Amino acid sequence: MSMKRRDFLKTAAGAGLFAIAPYKVLFGDETPSNTLTRALIGFGCIARSANHLPYKGSRLVGLCDPFEYRVKCGLAEAEKNGWGRIKAYKDFMELLADRDVDIVHICTPPHWHGCMSVMAAEAGKDIWCEKPMTRTVGEGRRVMEVVKAKGRMFRLNTWFRFQGTFYGFGTPVKPIRQVVENGLLGKGPIRCTFGAGQGFSWKFGWSGRVNAVPEQVPAGFDYDMWLGPAPWKPYSAHRVGTSFRGYWDYDSGGLGDMAQHYLDPLQYLLCKDDTSPVRVDYRGPKQHPEAVGRFDRITLTYDDGTTVDLDGDESLKGEPLLRGSNGLCVYPKANGGKTLRLVDGSGKELDAEKILAELPEPAPQVTDFMQSVRERKSFALNESNGFRSCTMFNLGIAAERLGRGFEFDPVALRAKDDPAADRFLYQGMREPWRTKMFG
Repeated sequence: MSMKRRDFLKTAAGAGLFAIAPYKVLFGDETPSNTLTRALIGFGCIARSANHLPYKGSRLVGLCDPFEYRVKCGLAEAEKNGWGRIKAYKDFMELLADRDVDIVHICTPPHWHGCMSVMAAEAGKDIWCEKPMTRTVGEGRRVMEVVKAKGRMFRLNTWFRFQGTFYGFGTPVKPIRQVVENGLLGKGPIRCTFGAGQGFSWKFGWSGRVNAVPEQVPAGFDYDMWLGPAPWKPYSAHRVGTSFRGYWDYDSGGLGDMAQHYLDPLQYLLCKDDTSPVRVDYRGPKQHPEAVGRFDRITLTYDDGTTVDLDGDESLKGEPLLRGSNGLCVYPKANGGKTLRLVDGSGKELDAEKILAELPEPAPQVTDFMQSVRERKSFALNESNGFRSCTMFNLGIAAERLGRGFEFDPVALRAKDDPAADRFLYQGMREPWRTKMFG
C-alpha cells in the first residue's frame, strides 16, 4: 500500500529527509492530493482575518468552536471563500486526531494557546498560532520544548519583524535592524521607548467588569470547554465576548492584545532573539485581581544595560524609539519622508537613505509558512524567538499584578529568589488540561 503524502511528511520530518530532498522532488508539482491541509480551532473575529479562513496557501478542510452558531457561520463562510463543504468537529481533540489535517490554526483566546499548541505538536500537527503566544512564561517554555522535541513547525501570527510597516513608525523593521546590527548606535546599551509618542497604542480600553452579574449560559454553547484550563467562573456575556481581553484569566488587556505585535520586532531589531530581560520594573496603579487595568510605565532591562520603556502615561512622548550610547537617535519617518529619521547627539539630522544604502542587509528569513512546513525549515517567527518576545511582556504582566518589579534569570527562566513573582510566571491550570499540557 502506498503511503499518503501527509503521512510521509510526518515520517520524513522525523527522519530528516527534507534536509536532502526538497518537496517538489518528492511529490512533483502541486496537485489537490499534494496540497497541505489545515483546520481552524476557534471561529471568532480573528479566524476570519486574511491569515486564517481566506488564506489560499493551503486547503481549508475543517473547523471547530464551542459556540454552535459560530460553527454554522464558519461552514457557510468557508463555502463562500471557495473551500466547499468542510468538516465540523465536535471539539478540538477530534480535530487533532484527524490524520487528514496537516496544520492547525489556533484562533482561540490566549488562555488556550499554550495547551492547544502542546497537544497539537504531540498529535503530529504543524501549528499556526494567534498572538500572544502564551499567557505565562511557564506555558511558553513548555510549548517551545514540545514543539522542538516533536519536530513540528510553528508560526506565531504576527509578522512585523519581516513584513509591512511597523505601525505608527511608518517604516518596515528592516532598516531599523540595519542600524542596530551594524553598530551605528554605539557599543553601549540602547534605550528603547514604546508608547503613543512613538506610534504605538496600548489600548487601555480592554478592561473586565469587576462585579459582573452571573447570566444563563446560552443554548448551544459549551462554556466549560471555552474556559478550558482557566479557573471556573460564573458565565457572563462580557467575559466570553471580544471583551475577554480585559480579564487576567484569559488575556492581559492592551499588553496581551498588542505587545507581541510591538515587542517581537523590537527584540529582533535589537538582535536579542536568544535572551530575555534580567529585570522588570513597574510603575502604575494597583491592579484588580480579576479585571485588567492600565499601567504608567513598565521597564525591561537586559544584561548589557539596554532598557525598554513601555510608556503608558505618555510621559515619554517626545523620546525617540531608540537612543544609542553614542547619542544617535532613531525616530519615525517624517511626513513626506521615505524612511526612518536619524539624528545625531548634537541634534543634526543625518541622510538616512544614504547611510542605509551603504549598510549590509539582515540575513534572509523563511517568511512563507507553507515553505517552512514542506521543507522543514523554521519560520521567521517560531517557537523559540516567539517565546522570547512573549516573555518580554509576560514579565511585564507579572510585575503589573505584583505591583512591583523583580529580577529574572533568562537561562533558568525563573524569577530570582522571588516565589511570589514565579507564581505569576508559572500559573496553575484546571484539570484535565494541566496534565495534558505538562504531563
